[in-house]
Amino acid sequence: MDPIDRKILSELRRDSSVTGEQLGARVGLSPSAAHRRVKALEEARLILGYRARLSAAAQGNPSTVFVSVTLIDQRQATMMAFEAALARTAQVAEAHLMSGESDYLIKVLVRDDDSYERVHREILSALPGVHRLVTQFTIRTLAAGD
Repeated sequence: MDPIDRKILSELRRDSSVTGEQLGARVGLSPSAAHRRVKALEEARLILGYRARLSAAAQGNPSTVFVSVTLIDQRQATMMAFEAALARTAQVAEAHLMSGESDYLIKVLVRDDDSYERVHREILSALPGVHRLVTQFTIRTLAAGD
């Protein structure tokens, strides 16, 4: 990767719907050269995909909740069972294996027509291997570049 590739990645991170012509102008390349660079970055698996940023309304106006999860132990079987069950949980938007006090940090989206209390009681607490859940509610979300 060179400085132009880094510029391309920065521009795509900010706006993945940018055209080849716009991208080329922003990084100092022709549209076709920018397109070739993007394809090479995709083939090198430095670009893994593209996403649409959805409005809160399009997502059912969810509240974002972060939950620190401590498991009963850190044996591989416990972690694998937890991760497999977590992957089947629709309300979980992201999950991160963490260092430090808790084992996982998960991002939960709770829609207006649901309640976090129900999600906590019926879903998160029932995940295999859970010892403790610590919940933090977001007040406002700032997107990168906003």
